[in-house]
Amino acid sequence: MHIRQLTPAIGAEISGVNLGDASRDPDLFAQLKAALLKHRVIFLRDQDITRAEHVAFARRFGDLEDHPVAGSDPEHPGLVQIYRNDKRENYENNYHSDGLWRQNPAMGCVLRCIECPPIGGDTIWVNMVEAYNNLPDDIKHKIDGLRARSSIEHSFGAVMSPEARRKLAADNPPAEHPVVRTHPETGEKVLNVCSFTTHFVNFHTPENVRFGLDKSPGASQLLNLLLSQATIPEYQVRFNWRPNSVAIWDNRSTQHYAVMDYWPAPRKMERAAIVGDVPY
Repeated sequence: MHIRQLTPAIGAEISGVNLGDASRDPDLFAQLKAALLKHRVIFLRDQDITRAEHVAFARRFGDLEDHPVAGSDPEHPGLVQIYRNDKRENYENNYHSDGLWRQNPAMGCVLRCIECPPIGGDTIWVNMVEAYNNLPDDIKHKIDGLRARSSIEHSFGAVMSPEARRKLAADNPPAEHPVVRTHPETGEKVLNVCSFTTHFVNFHTPENVRFGLDKSPGASQLLNLLLSQATIPEYQVRFNWRPNSVAIWDNRSTQHYAVMDYWPAPRKMERAAIVGDVPY
């Protein structure tokens, strides 16, 4: 196995490994997991594996989750089919952590390219540990202990009828998480707000709010400042897809952005997301 680091902050490309083999070999899987924890997202090319092997490898990390809007392969529950070929959908071209609207967002994901456009369709990943570490000390102090709410309703639900949107929200109620979470395996502090985040829930305190202006727009300005950290190039890696390319990322310490610059060319991806823990 050969590991080539791609940027100083995040990402590595791994060669000499077949994920089908890794799904059956505990030692090989352990090496890949160690690389994932170090580099946060790892990429492998030419992975001509079956859907069953894809699912089996992902399940090495833990149980898989379904998605309430995107459909899964009927024969392989948890393998979500993200097929962009009949209409333009702008759900992925924003910086996000998968499932932050869940009480227990995904631990990580294994995404394989089935078909991609000849040009475009890259994906960007961001190191949100670095995003937190480089915040000014006064901002770190202000967000220490702060909690925020995230929701699926205002993203996937926006194009639904009012009845369907309300049902989506009822079935998947907003989740409250710390603005700064602790990575359960590395102990690192992670900036934990993304495009699913709607507002802070405990900002309006005497320390933060002297006058109404401090709360509105003060709270939203702080949230927008935190959201903007994911756009900093020094924290990013950008990956160009080919069929049978695979990306594996630690969803707890990263965000990602699927660039929507290829329409109307098709883009077909299959993703296995691993059930995560409740952030603390």
